[in-house]
Amino acid sequence: MINLSPPRGLSRLFTDITWYVASAPRTIYLTFDDGPMAGITDWLLDLLASYNARATFFCLGRNAERYPELLERIRREGHAVGNHTYSHLRGFQVNTSEYYQDVLMANDILRSDLFRPPYARFTPKQYRILKSNFRVVLWSVLSMDYSKWISPTRCAEMVLGNVRGGDIVVFHDSHKAEANLRYALPICLEYLTALGYKFAPLENGLCVPLLSETVSPAPVVLTPELVRVKK
Repeated sequence: MINLSPPRGLSRLFTDITWYVASAPRTIYLTFDDGPMAGITDWLLDLLASYNARATFFCLGRNAERYPELLERIRREGHAVGNHTYSHLRGFQVNTSEYYQDVLMANDILRSDLFRPPYARFTPKQYRILKSNFRVVLWSVLSMDYSKWISPTRCAEMVLGNVRGGDIVVFHDSHKAEANLRYALPICLEYLTALGYKFAPLENGLCVPLLSETVSPAPVVLTPELVRVKK
């Protein structure tokens, strides 16, 4: 099975970045990038509520500005909000001042100390400035829901074949990812709930470096009795 998630050893090299939560072996941290988006985020919030699941939404400032009622609902229903820039900038393509001003413009709306860079891309100088004011959060499991080369079934497999307790999982509440998200996320929620996992939002206090002596639990094992996902 393909796994494009970052190697766990990276978390020991870049200890100022949060990759997963080592102290939470029975908890999964679902995260959603690029929203909020009308018709998608509201459906997503309904689904999460049906499983009593809480998550973290790394919002684009321009979308939160466009849909303030969705941003308010995210917070009201117990989810965390993170900053994903205002304009979805790729850090390598703009200078540090422009990039950071875009982040600050988003934070005027989002008011969060959690930050995830679009495409996981920023320059070393951008990172040095960001980490002085934000906890930078990446991920340990990537759903690939945004890819036109990944089918909905494959998207579910990407998550369920790699996830383990404490993982930070990335989905997207965007039009590009909508078909895969609507198919894969309900399967993942049903499957992982049946295994006894809980879903919680990230908070700054949880976002701490992984200790090198920590041993991660084994990945979830797919069983046809719990979920029907064909390879």
